[in-house]
Amino acid sequence: MQTVVFMRPRACALAVASAFSLLAASTQPVWAQGATPATGRTQTLETITVTAQPEAQTATSPVTGYIAKRAATASKSDTPLIETPQSVTVVTRDEMIDQGAQNLQDALNYAAGVRSDAYGLDSRTDSYRIRGSEPSTYLDGLRQNYNWYTSTTRVEPYMLERIEVLRGPASMLYGQGSTAGVVNMVSKRPLAEAQNEVGISYGTHNRKQLQADFTGPLTEDGTWLYRLVAVGRKADTQVDHVPDDRMMVAPSLTWRPSARTSLTLQALWQDDKSGSTSQFFPWEGVAIDNPNGPLSVHRFIGEPDWDRYDSKRQSLGWLFEHEFNDNWAVRQNFRWAKNEVDYRSLYGDSFTLPGGWAGDPVNKRLFGRYADATLTKVNMLTADQHLAGKFDTGAVSHQMLLGFDLAYAREEKQSGFDAPVYLGGSVPLIDAYNPVYGNFTPPAMSDDPTSRQRDTGFYLQDQMKFGQNWIVVAGLRHDRSVSSVEGDRDQTSTAVSKRLGLMYAADNGWSPYLSYSESFTPVSGLNADNDRFVPMRGEQVEAGLKYESEDGDTLFNASVYSLRESNRLVPDPTNPNNSIQAGKTKNKGLELELKTVIGRQLDLMASYNYIDLDDALEGMPKHQASVWGKYRFAIGQTSGFSAGAGVRWLGSFSDGPAPETPSVTLVDAMLAYETDSWRYALNATNLFNKTYVSTCLGRGDCWWGAQRSIIATATYRF
Repeated sequence: MQTVVFMRPRACALAVASAFSLLAASTQPVWAQGATPATGRTQTLETITVTAQPEAQTATSPVTGYIAKRAATASKSDTPLIETPQSVTVVTRDEMIDQGAQNLQDALNYAAGVRSDAYGLDSRTDSYRIRGSEPSTYLDGLRQNYNWYTSTTRVEPYMLERIEVLRGPASMLYGQGSTAGVVNMVSKRPLAEAQNEVGISYGTHNRKQLQADFTGPLTEDGTWLYRLVAVGRKADTQVDHVPDDRMMVAPSLTWRPSARTSLTLQALWQDDKSGSTSQFFPWEGVAIDNPNGPLSVHRFIGEPDWDRYDSKRQSLGWLFEHEFNDNWAVRQNFRWAKNEVDYRSLYGDSFTLPGGWAGDPVNKRLFGRYADATLTKVNMLTADQHLAGKFDTGAVSHQMLLGFDLAYAREEKQSGFDAPVYLGGSVPLIDAYNPVYGNFTPPAMSDDPTSRQRDTGFYLQDQMKFGQNWIVVAGLRHDRSVSSVEGDRDQTSTAVSKRLGLMYAADNGWSPYLSYSESFTPVSGLNADNDRFVPMRGEQVEAGLKYESEDGDTLFNASVYSLRESNRLVPDPTNPNNSIQAGKTKNKGLELELKTVIGRQLDLMASYNYIDLDDALEGMPKHQASVWGKYRFAIGQTSGFSAGAGVRWLGSFSDGPAPETPSVTLVDAMLAYETDSWRYALNATNLFNKTYVSTCLGRGDCWWGAQRSIIATATYRF
């Protein structure tokens, strides 16, 4: 059996140089190998061992395998996970490749604490939930979107180096957000060594994709580096008449005039042509019986010539860092983005008669539809800058951040709406079991008031190390959030958020910790007294235990948490036309996560989540578990083969009056063959094509999960 060892390019260069040295020595005369020419006697020389060490990981560099040891999302600094007193999961590039992730939801299928398909199959956006709530989404540490269906177009995973999931409130670092935490995507960045690849894939739903990734130095001294990532795709989806087409180009350029200064310019252009796979079907026909049988997972109840979800995304920005000396540095991340969405949809009325058929309550075939159209343009500016310093005070080592971030968004919108005929509108019913299209008049469009959002925050964080083992993280932040709508007065919210963590990093690799963190979420609107609502406030207490083996081949994290949120809007018991902020929620849970390498052949990761969710929150499975493994092997004298398989299990649950969403077990698989230049892979998600319900909501609608997808990929690297 032939064994092939893969190394980073720099490690390969050192190893090759060592091999040539040994080869040269073996071809020299005998006297040059240890014999004295005058005497011919052999002398024994001291053995010299040359060891090639792989490059040290950073929070943004490529990672070989599934185990990332450092991350920046939880501290805005490059920090080992074993020294971070909060739950963080890192999805590496290799993990995305092996699992054949086609979107962000796919990439998070095996991330601990994440419900990756919260709304099943949804072509409009990636929907996932963490600890009972929806997290904020960031790209390179900067906020990615505001509001639904504006800048929530699906991100292309091929442009990402990694995804970092910070679980639990994170307002001390990132400002407004829910108790769920942050999903921070890290872009591919220019590399100092040339690495190029082109790939092609074909799969289920007539999916055809071309992709390319080129990077390396532009100058011999490495002062200028570049990267160009591009994707072109034509595809259908599980739902009839809904495409999934994409063109994406992401160039970046790094300038390093010295070892202490780095500026990376980033750009993105993305153009998607799609629709809505979400039909908002009622309970009856999905989760519970309908006399006509179940509704098809392929059914489309819109109008093929009118429905669409077309989006354009453009952005320009930079990542800047300058070190004044070995201890002090300044950093700034900046991005301007322009997002345009043309969203037109005829979606089902599962709400007038929750879960039923308001337009056809007897036969339950004719389905009422709402017509909703929005043409939205959003311009966003986001920036985060901080001063980072390292210094000692006696026996305490400090790593301090003093920062300021801001975000500005301006939204212009045109919209149109029409209701089903039985509600006084003009949208005709459709036979959901045998649809006939074409009998529809689109609603007229009108201009909506322009809206603006301005957020600013000042933060101070100190990561302190007492001696060799004790770690304390403390932070404080002040935020000011201003929302304005043309023709109305501004709504201003302010908040102070805190964070505190205590950890003991033992010499044997075990690190127990205890942490406290807070969140705030602005609430729009006025009460009956014409007073603005105050922000919702969340707080979390988390205790955990982390482990990293001495060789770095095993990472383990166990955590328990308790979450509370207050100031939620609830109906006023004394005034039906008013809302008051008296709502409170509480949930708690347990999360376990393991990533390990067994020998040189097997990569394994597993997770288990338990959540005891407050009844006021949208339903989620109490129990969730997953396991994924990849095994490398040879056939005869040919090495380079690998096979992967994963199992995802979600327990049953219900959301208020909704019928129970049954438990489901899904199987994924991968088979690959790899040489120095080529990689061929076959990926399957939901291998056994299980038809399942992702969730049924208490308001009346259900969402189908994604059925089997099989994709073959060929990639050439040079």
